[in-house]
Amino acid sequence: MPRLTWARLAPALAMFLALTACQSSISEPASSTTGDLTMTDAWVKAADSGMTAGFGTLTNTTDHTVTLVSASSPVSPMELHEVVANASGATVMQPKVGGFALPAGSSLTLAPGGEHLMFMTISTPLAPGAEVTFTVRADDDSTWTFTAPVRTFTGAKEDYQSGDSMNGTGDPSNPAPTMTP
Repeated sequence: MPRLTWARLAPALAMFLALTACQSSISEPASSTTGDLTMTDAWVKAADSGMTAGFGTLTNTTDHTVTLVSASSPVSPMELHEVVANASGATVMQPKVGGFALPAGSSLTLAPGGEHLMFMTISTPLAPGAEVTFTVRADDDSTWTFTAPVRTFTGAKEDYQSGDSMNGTGDPSNPAPTMTP
């Protein structure tokens, strides 16, 4: 029977340690799966106060349409929002009347400058690296809870403080915050 020596074990041990080190450094995208709705690549824009937003990709794995009608979080009241052009052509943000409908087997990307989950008044600063938990609710009262990391984002310059359309009415005739590229 061959005798095991350090000289024979060293290459195998080195390979094992290298593979283990590589595996632990692999970073998976933020994602959560609960029931028949999944959220991948979820994130929340860092902010010290006021409003901010959550993004990611929602996927409906059911055989029926899921219509999301609200969202909630311990850090802020929330609304479902969209960005559209108003009558004068300015890009504005407004509550999404009717919610987000996800047909069976489809995905919806929530992104800056598009549909998103709006945190209306954060209660504490959201710093990069923190995590935020939020829950979305469908029109049939089913809910899904997700966790997303907070990160810095300097893209679309949303003017969250102007206007009074953030009252949850979903009335597109109300003045809405504007978006600048």
